[in-house]
Amino acid sequence: MNGTAQETGPPSRAGLDRALLGRYAILLGGITAAFAIEGVAEPGRWELVLISALLGFTLILSLRIAEARPVLVRAALIVVVLVVAFGVAQALAGEVDERASRLATCLLVVFAPPAIVIGVVRRMRETQSVTVEAVIGVLCVYLLVGMFYSFIYGALDNLGGQPFFAGGQAASVAHCMYFSFTTLATVGYGDFTARTNLGHTLSVSEGLLGQVYLVTVVSLIVGNLGRRRVR
Repeated sequence: MNGTAQETGPPSRAGLDRALLGRYAILLGGITAAFAIEGVAEPGRWELVLISALLGFTLILSLRIAEARPVLVRAALIVVVLVVAFGVAQALAGEVDERASRLATCLLVVFAPPAIVIGVVRRMRETQSVTVEAVIGVLCVYLLVGMFYSFIYGALDNLGGQPFFAGGQAASVAHCMYFSFTTLATVGYGDFTARTNLGHTLSVSEGLLGQVYLVTVVSLIVGNLGRRRVR
């Protein structure tokens, strides 16, 4: 039959590469958007809901990039729906339990970095080189680690009836994010400091993790960008 329909072959390697790079770009964009909202937006009932929705989206996308099993993707999607629904229900009720909301959001953050790492490693094995996707991936993990700690700090606020910060400053989402990333980057301005020994230990662990991550993983990935492995 000589109809107008033409047979389409499998997508080209270049097309698949562009699609994958686009997914990584969207992933970085979603995480950056959540980072910006967390750092800039004023505290409100819907702030955490929006952040949870964005981070939930990045979790699902991370699993898709890592080519996770469908059952894992479905399980993650159920968790995302439950967390977002929990936040919406609290916002509509006008009574937001910030500790519970932040801990719930941590569930969305904690599983994304391993998925991104798996995706990056698989990509480097396929290409036998360090690609732009790998650079974007390690940056995404860095941002997610800082956001994870910020939610933990917020969840510890008023634990035992005492504020998290030594000076009694409000542990708002923006303040916790600011403290987390200045600690992760080992800047340590000193305007916010943890009050308890637990807070001190978490801060030290974040600073050590951030320093080691930057001088090893990020530097190695960026330094070898484009280089092909020699067999």
